[in-house]
Amino acid sequence: MAQTKFVLEEKDIPQAWYNIIPDLPVPLPPVMHPGTKQPIGPGDLAPIFPTGLIMQEVSGERYVEIPEEVREVYKLWRPTPLYRAYRLEKALDTPARIYYKYEGVSPAGSHKPNTAVAQAYYNRQEGVKRLATETGAGQWGSALSFACKQFGLECKVYMVKVSYQQKPYRRSMMETWGASVVASPSPDTNAGRGILAEFPNSPGSLGIAISEAVEDAVSRPDTKYSLGSVLNHVLMHQTVIGQECKAMFEKMGESPDMVIGCVGGGSSFGGIAFPFVKDKLEGKLDVQLIAVEPEAAPSITRGVYTYDFGDTVGLTPLVKMFTLGHTFVPPSIHAGGLRYHGMAPLISLLCEQGIIEARAVHQTAVFEAALLFAQAEGIIPAPEPSHAIKVAIDEAIKCRESGQTKTILFNLCGHGYFDMAAYDAYLSGRLEDYAYPKEEIEAAMRSIPQL
Repeated sequence: MAQTKFVLEEKDIPQAWYNIIPDLPVPLPPVMHPGTKQPIGPGDLAPIFPTGLIMQEVSGERYVEIPEEVREVYKLWRPTPLYRAYRLEKALDTPARIYYKYEGVSPAGSHKPNTAVAQAYYNRQEGVKRLATETGAGQWGSALSFACKQFGLECKVYMVKVSYQQKPYRRSMMETWGASVVASPSPDTNAGRGILAEFPNSPGSLGIAISEAVEDAVSRPDTKYSLGSVLNHVLMHQTVIGQECKAMFEKMGESPDMVIGCVGGGSSFGGIAFPFVKDKLEGKLDVQLIAVEPEAAPSITRGVYTYDFGDTVGLTPLVKMFTLGHTFVPPSIHAGGLRYHGMAPLISLLCEQGIIEARAVHQTAVFEAALLFAQAEGIIPAPEPSHAIKVAIDEAIKCRESGQTKTILFNLCGHGYFDMAAYDAYLSGRLEDYAYPKEEIEAAMRSIPQL
């Protein structure tokens, strides 16, 4: 069997993040103030984010230099390996060449530290003492807890209640790195208390947890808010993934025909895909880019492209994105990191322009694919990237049926070793599919503000 693992050297960690904004086919719609309904300026974001990150959010520079202190922390796990999935190819009897970039080797077990370390650094640089954030499945909360410890910051995490209950060891991991973790909706904020008063048994959602974390940040002078997905600067920080992939493929003399990633808010897909989007837009690469979301939270495939709040209560600015409505509370699926009502504005725009395509899949099919992958390749994947695995397998089977030979790349953005309760539910036959009812989506849509 030929080489299965491809690793760059430490010196090959990217020197800069790639900012896709100057290469977009059309301008990104402006972010709007929730009160005035007019485009916001950097000063409007100052109560929430440090200046360094605000400038990155609106930057028109194609490449933004990675600070040396950030690269030094990156060296704990980067560059991450690229694998050729020969055993999966054999199990599928496919002529397709399947590769996956494995971000589960980071201290937190996912791609999330790529931006968490950067955000902690820029906050520390401006004298911030404490960060407040939300987390769905716990991967982002774990990553920010780790990053805050690297730069001497306190960390408060509002963890979506259903994941808080499903994944207790993610909470333990955050607390090991010194974070304070509460189940959201919580009694710690006005937003949380309001939700609990109306829905005492609420399973929570990322939108609710974001409301709590933003309220926490703006109510304390020593605290800023930190977000693990959706925003421009977050997706930019993740492009170290795709840049490393491109360097590895160039060394092999190959290029992918297809790049696949899961999407909840969009950071892992944007991280692997955006450097390839650049080549596609420039006509250098004919590549199919597929974003995969759950049928239970189908923001792109069943939502609308319009302005909406990023949180449930309505504390955030309005961004144009594919959304199911900010009051949407998704069902308690095990892919907690994908339970979000909206999609990153950058990915939304590229989908609307037809540069990226989106697909939605059910969770039982996702876990079937995850088991096949684990039994072939050995790594137990997290539920979130297993959505990408499902579509990668589908495409490899199409190659078998058609006789085509395609090179398929997907982002395995985290391991599933804290998700065994989900695997247990699948193996015992207790896992159910859930497609969000049309009438409930329509009801949530009515909450979308009109500009």
